[in-house]
Amino acid sequence: MGIVYLVGCVLLAIPVSIVILFIRQGKFHQRLEQSDSIINALRAEVVALREGSLGASERDDIAPSQEQAPAVEEAPAPALRAEEAGGSDAVASGPPPVPTAAPVMNPAPEPVRPSPVADALAAFGPWLQQNWFYAVSALSLALAGIFLVQYGMENGLLPPAARVAAALAFGAALIGAGEFIRRRFGDGEDMRTAYLPSVFSGAGIVTLFAGVLSARMLYELIGPNAAMIGMVAVALVALVMGWFHGPLLVAVGVIGAYGAPIVLESSNSDASPLLMYFAIIAALGLGVDTVRRWGWISALTLVLAYMMGALLALTLPRASQWTGIVYFVALAVMAILIPARGLRPDHGGPVVSAGLIARVAFPATERRGMWPQFPTIMAFMSVLATSVLMWIFTLRDAGQSWLLLMAMTGLAGLLIVWSRRAPALQDQALLPVGSLVACIAIEGLERGRLFRDFAGTYTDTPEAAFPFTVTILVGFGVLLSVLAAWRSLAGGALAVFWAALAAVAAPAVAIVIEMTWAPGQVIGVYPWALHAAALSALMVVSAERFARRDGEARLRVSFVVMSALSSMAFAFVLIFTNVALTVAFAVTVLAAAALDRKWRLPQLQVFIAVGVVVLGYRLVVDPGLDFGLTGPLAGMLLSYVGTLAALSGALWLLRGLSRPLAQLMLDSAAWSTAGMTLSLLIYRWISAVYDVGRTDTHWSLGLMAAIWFGLALAQVQRTGGRVEGLMDKIRAGLAAVFGFVGLVALVPSLTQQNPLFSSAPLDHVLGPVLLNSLAAAYLLPALVLVLGAWRLRQVDLRLRKALVAAGGALALFWLAMVLRHFWQGGDAMSLSEGIGQPELYTYTLALLLAGAGLFYQSLARRSLVMRRAGLVVIGLAVAKVFLIDISGLGGLTRVFSLLVLGLSLAGLAWLNRWAAERDAPDAPAPDPGPPAPE
Repeated sequence: MGIVYLVGCVLLAIPVSIVILFIRQGKFHQRLEQSDSIINALRAEVVALREGSLGASERDDIAPSQEQAPAVEEAPAPALRAEEAGGSDAVASGPPPVPTAAPVMNPAPEPVRPSPVADALAAFGPWLQQNWFYAVSALSLALAGIFLVQYGMENGLLPPAARVAAALAFGAALIGAGEFIRRRFGDGEDMRTAYLPSVFSGAGIVTLFAGVLSARMLYELIGPNAAMIGMVAVALVALVMGWFHGPLLVAVGVIGAYGAPIVLESSNSDASPLLMYFAIIAALGLGVDTVRRWGWISALTLVLAYMMGALLALTLPRASQWTGIVYFVALAVMAILIPARGLRPDHGGPVVSAGLIARVAFPATERRGMWPQFPTIMAFMSVLATSVLMWIFTLRDAGQSWLLLMAMTGLAGLLIVWSRRAPALQDQALLPVGSLVACIAIEGLERGRLFRDFAGTYTDTPEAAFPFTVTILVGFGVLLSVLAAWRSLAGGALAVFWAALAAVAAPAVAIVIEMTWAPGQVIGVYPWALHAAALSALMVVSAERFARRDGEARLRVSFVVMSALSSMAFAFVLIFTNVALTVAFAVTVLAAAALDRKWRLPQLQVFIAVGVVVLGYRLVVDPGLDFGLTGPLAGMLLSYVGTLAALSGALWLLRGLSRPLAQLMLDSAAWSTAGMTLSLLIYRWISAVYDVGRTDTHWSLGLMAAIWFGLALAQVQRTGGRVEGLMDKIRAGLAAVFGFVGLVALVPSLTQQNPLFSSAPLDHVLGPVLLNSLAAAYLLPALVLVLGAWRLRQVDLRLRKALVAAGGALALFWLAMVLRHFWQGGDAMSLSEGIGQPELYTYTLALLLAGAGLFYQSLARRSLVMRRAGLVVIGLAVAKVFLIDISGLGGLTRVFSLLVLGLSLAGLAWLNRWAAERDAPDAPAPDPGPPAPE
């Protein structure tokens, strides 16, 4: 029992202190406004007096100086100073001299005035030291009335009816004492009886609430209807008294009314009627704010209403938890309607989301007028709290899923309709819409009762009727989409926002159901796909409506068209196989490009970009490269070649249009898809011809490296050569990951699976010279790197040089492998077989020819880098001759090798000098000297 008393004291004492704080803050703010008005009035009088003391001609004389010196302020006129000094004679004695313009320094910045709340907090400590006994007095009197009932019950002194009557009489006496003090001695802050009337009256109201509650919950002397009537009557008394006697009385009554049920310790097993009681108290507090505009009373009321309601509703038995759902939705509705004093809200001003964005994105000097009004913030917080509590009810599997989902749908629909005349509420519809989607997802993930009933439809009764559960849930989303489309057609500043919500709401519900409920396993794939097709038809109708209204401005049309295409793609996912689904996505991207070409819908490039990403996921991950390697050839060709054709067609359709995002994504995807297709076809050709289906050979690893290098270069291309925004950083990260995967595949191909180091049959070279597995292993990745450097002209030059160097080195290695294959054959590539003199000399010739080729290209292109690369290759040839060939060659072969090397180096040296002189800047012309005499 002691713990209960302590809790009651805390609940009553702390809010009462906060109430006093806000009272002091309000009075301080009022005095501050009065001071400002007095100062402004004095300034206006001084300006009027100054203007009246100057004649028209004098003002004309002063005007030019003011125009010439706009940064100075006019000095006070001598006449004005004389008049202020002693009378009007000075004014009549003659015209005053022309005033001089005195320079005025830049005015000092106005000191930052502390907020009213900060002032109130600073003054709260000293006030509480002197007036703490008011809060304790109110608490003591309220507890006295409550404990009067409990004392009589514990000791059996009075029958139940007498105990309740005593409590009611005691409460009425406290109210009467407060009114007597107020009328006789006053209630002003400067009087000795300050706060005493509110203390007595507030404690009396709390006692009356406790009496009515005890009559119902402790003794069951009255029924629920009579209890509600009694509490409403007490609430009306508190409301009327608060209107006339200030916010302290209302605050004490509200806090005591919410704290009374805790102190009473009712033993009733079903405490759900208390929620109706809490709702009445909430209406009381909000009603006071409606008339007197004490905003903090509404805030205090809603905080206590949600806090006490949550503590009670979440402990109710399953059969009674529907009352909690109704209660919290009713709180949100009351928080919107009661301050508006009508059945339709009229909240004006900015929306809450705009105010929050302004606080983050704009400096303080530019936020004027962007912060929402207090009723808007209060409504937003109430709707948010209700939406979050609906998640909690769903997580607890309250067994009232239908009521909860209908409540969220209804609240979202009301906000959509109401926002037409209350523009400040427009963004608040997102809260219940998000709560609806989240509750559906939680119901499926947590296997709630609604999901279990749906999933078990045909388990015990195969002949059961078709379950319309998911159909109704999709219908909720359809209703919200239709209302949002209607709201968008009604116009307004956020018409585009409503169009976006109309395009997203219903498909989002359907997608969440698919992800968490898997309805196709219960009702069948085709019936479920019909839901998606119906959503697509709905979006097409919406697109037609928006197109009629918007004319050439088709932003809203773009949203619903993207939604229609997405819904069709969703239906394709449900009914098509892997191959058909990939092709369907490709056709959808092509259709989006065609629609953009026909109707000029630039926003569809976002859909195209997303479609390209989805196609990349399909081709690489699911069903991915495994399907391309081992799946049926016809299906592989349809997936990859069909996707390549669709991407190329979409890119062709967008020619001449300014669609940078879509064109960049399509171009990079087309090149990477072409590379994947070629690599997979080579793999399948080698596997089919030589009956080798392994993925751990030098050629299969090289093909995988080529694929991943191509994907990495596609991501680099999409960054546009810069890494600035978040998406660019993500793409750069993906490029690094893909490149690393390609390197991981290439390293084993160069080392342990390399035919030079492995004599296993799987590592033998397959195919004739040049057209063999070596080209797949090394030449194809080299070509991908060099081609990427050639195409990515917008990226950093250092990266392009690195790509060329890596690709060139890999191409030289392939050339060396080709020469060894020519001399040794595919079965004797291992270095353990030795190197013959003809093979050794061939490598020298190959290096010299490669260096000469680079030299020729450097001359043709005037490229210093390519000439230096040629010198490096020739240097390698020289090093090979002197370090390897001299010891490995013999006889005339050695002589001939050195002779050819010497002649080649001499000729290349001459060419290098000639190229350097040609590319050097022209020398200055010699001085011709003085002109010859005529």
